[in-house]
Amino acid sequence: MTPLLLDQGLPRSAPRHLQQLGIQATHVADIGLSQASDSQIIDQARSDRTAIVTLDADFHALIAVSGAARPTVIRIRREGLNGAEIAALIADVLLRLPEAIAQGALITVTERTIRIRRLPVKRPSPTRRREGQS
Repeated sequence: MTPLLLDQGLPRSAPRHLQQLGIQATHVADIGLSQASDSQIIDQARSDRTAIVTLDADFHALIAVSGAARPTVIRIRREGLNGAEIAALIADVLLRLPEAIAQGALITVTERTIRIRRLPVKRPSPTRRREGQS
């Protein structure tokens, strides 16, 4: 199973709850990255071969625009969850989507849905003008 790097907005207790479920997880604050930029966190995740778990939409945008195939980013769009609840939600996503997470994906988890966009994100090719058109 892919190890996880949890972003600053997630409860500091979440990695402990995940570890109790047999999931390797680290909070950015535990490795000196509590003030790190999103780009620095992405670089750390690539280096450590971890997936990022975040509440922040910026990670999806940065990865999509870069054309990168890694790291996977799991964005949680549910508010008010404590560490144990976040851990249970993340564990459920990991069990449902192991291949997508391992291969590289942008995943968004809402109250009702889980959306997956495989990496790298393909940009639409520019449309060509027909000859004679300006």
